[in-house]
Amino acid sequence: MKTPNTFSVLFWLKLASAKNGKAPLYARITVNGKRSELSLKRKLSIADWDANKNRLKGLSDETKCVNSYLRQVYSQLFESYQKLKREKKMVTSNLIKAHFLGDEDGRHSLTDIINYHNDHMKSTLRLGTQKNYYTTHRYLFLFLKEKHRTTNMYLSELNYKFIIDFERFLRHQKSMGNNTVMKHIERLRKMVSLAYRMEWLDRDPFIKFEAKYEKKERTFLTKEELQRIEDKSFTIPRLQLIKDLFVFSCYTGLSYGDVMNLTLGNLCMGMDGKQWIHSKREKTSVPVKIPLLSKASNIIKKYEVHPNSTDKQTLFPTISNQKLNSYLKEIADVCRIKKNLTFHIARHTFATTVTLSNGVPIETVSKLLGHSKITTTQIYAKVIERKVSDDMQRLEECI
Repeated sequence: MKTPNTFSVLFWLKLASAKNGKAPLYARITVNGKRSELSLKRKLSIADWDANKNRLKGLSDETKCVNSYLRQVYSQLFESYQKLKREKKMVTSNLIKAHFLGDEDGRHSLTDIINYHNDHMKSTLRLGTQKNYYTTHRYLFLFLKEKHRTTNMYLSELNYKFIIDFERFLRHQKSMGNNTVMKHIERLRKMVSLAYRMEWLDRDPFIKFEAKYEKKERTFLTKEELQRIEDKSFTIPRLQLIKDLFVFSCYTGLSYGDVMNLTLGNLCMGMDGKQWIHSKREKTSVPVKIPLLSKASNIIKKYEVHPNSTDKQTLFPTISNQKLNSYLKEIADVCRIKKNLTFHIARHTFATTVTLSNGVPIETVSKLLGHSKITTTQIYAKVIERKVSDDMQRLEECI
C-alpha cells in the first residue's frame, strides 16, 4: 500500500540571529518528516510575534500586510506540493523550496550523476568494474525507495546522515560483509566527487566520512596443494582446460582478464634469448614483462591448435569468469583442497608459494605482478612471514 505524503509549513523567528529586538523570519517546510528551511528575507519584532499562531499580533496595517504575505507564501508552497504530486514527481521539502525560489531548473540529482557516470565509464572502466557500479546503483535506488519513499534526490540534499544511513541499510542486506559495504560506499563517493568537481555540488558530503576496511590475509595454495592440482588429469575437457588456465596463472601471476586477453602478439623474445610475455594489466594498464617458466610455456603449446583459440586468435580458449570459478570448486573437491578456490588465488599463489617463498626479491615480484606500489606486494611478504612463524611454532612443539 502506498503511503501518502505528509506536508506542513511552520513560520518562525530565528531568535539566535536576533538583533535590536528583531529576528529573521523563516518558513520550515516538512515533507514526510524531512525539513527544509526557507529564509523569507524579512526581520520582525520579537515582541509582536505570536509563536502559537505563527503570525504577527495586532491590527496595524503592517501586521495585516505581513500576515497576508505569510498566507500567500503558504499558498505558493502548498501549490508546489500539489503540482509535484499531480505530475507524479518526487516530493521533498528541498524540491518545494526550489520551486518557491524559482531555481528548480539546472539543479542536478542522483540520477543525473549516475547517468552521466554510466555514459562516460563505458570507455574507461573494464566490464567487471562497470557491473559493480550497476550493482551499487541498484542498492541506491532500493535505499531511496525504502527509506526516503522516492526514486531520486537532488545532490544538494546529500549529507553525512544520508551516507551513514545508506551504510546502515547496506549492512542489513543478506550476506553483505563490511568490505563489500565499503566498496558500495566508495563507488557512491567517486560519483559524488565527480559531481563536486563539475560544480554540480557546492560541498562534498563525504568530507567527514572515513571508509573502514577489515584487513584480510590473502588466500594462496601451498606447494603441496598446487602439486596436487598439477598432478591431476581430467577426462572432462572443460575441467582440464580450467585446471591448465589456473596452473598457468600460478606460474605467471596473470589475472583472469589478463590471461583471456593474451594473443600471439604478447609472446616476445627476451634479452636472455627465452620467451617472455609482454602485456598490460587489464585493471590498471600497467605494463608487465614476465619471463615464461617451462610449466607455463608447455601449457601455451598445448593450446596452439585449439579451434577456440585459433578462431579468436587468443592463446587460450575463452570462458567466462563465473563459469571458470564454478568449475574450480569441482577441481578443489577432487583434489581435496578445503579452500574456497577462485581464479584469483592463482595470482596470490604465484606471489607467495612460487616466487617469494623461493627467494625471489620482493622488488622483482612487484614488477612481475604489475603493481604500481611496492606496498601492495608487501601484503604477500607479510603472509610469508606468518607462514614462517607457524612453521617455527610447529617446530617448537616438536622439540
